[in-house]
Amino acid sequence: MTPPEAPRGASPKRSQAREARQQLIIDHVVANGVATAAELSTLTGASLMTVHRDLDELARRSLVRKFHGGVSAQPSTAFESSSAYRIRVQGREKEALARTALELIEPGMSIMLDTSTTNLFLARMLGGHDHGPLTVVSNYLPIMQTLRAVPDVHLIGVGGDYNAMHDAFLGMSAIETIQALSVDVAFLSTSAMTADTAYHQEPDIVMVKRAMMAAGQRKVLLMDRTKLGRTALHRLAATSEFDRLIIDGEGGSADVVDRLREHVDVTLA
Repeated sequence: MTPPEAPRGASPKRSQAREARQQLIIDHVVANGVATAAELSTLTGASLMTVHRDLDELARRSLVRKFHGGVSAQPSTAFESSSAYRIRVQGREKEALARTALELIEPGMSIMLDTSTTNLFLARMLGGHDHGPLTVVSNYLPIMQTLRAVPDVHLIGVGGDYNAMHDAFLGMSAIETIQALSVDVAFLSTSAMTADTAYHQEPDIVMVKRAMMAAGQRKVLLMDRTKLGRTALHRLAATSEFDRLIIDGEGGSADVVDRLREHVDVTLA
């Protein structure tokens, strides 16, 4: 994530110092999840007033979520974490989910991968396994970069309006591209789910995910346990609209799994 250019009139030295300071703040908050303004002031050597100005700008760009006395990279019902933060958390669970999803992929298939970091784990596995010819569609830049030189993978990159927070392409252009396609399986994830409904915080992400669901002959939802039993601002879809839900093996009690199975075919990773 690159901080914005400095306002006009700012000297090159001040601009560079400001950009370096904001990047240091982002890196620290992403690595630790939360931080106080006082902590960031000590880290950067800047005054509390300067740090608060930086946090206001980063919050306006949705790179962090500001609260009284500090800042967080963690999600809320109205704030989705950045791609950089999501890549760092629940790695073991995401790897297990991706390995289970990999079993659903056969040579000659066409698949669609959304902006979930679990799908990035899946893309990395595709790059390291011989699955024969595959067509992979994605709007997530890290997935495109992972698969761009993989033999036997025909990569279709979905373009559109680039979103730095999600490191992905969104908007009407992305949706129209997706709507023109039909794939064997669409692999998706989202930020929150109850037994009967999947949710996400951002309407732009919801619209792209819905387009991907419509493009998939089969729809597979990949969810780690931290997302279960939570809601977010926007309803994405009923869980019954997915053909399969894959959750990590510690994804909840038998009672939770039983409630999920009333709506969707559940596989434990």
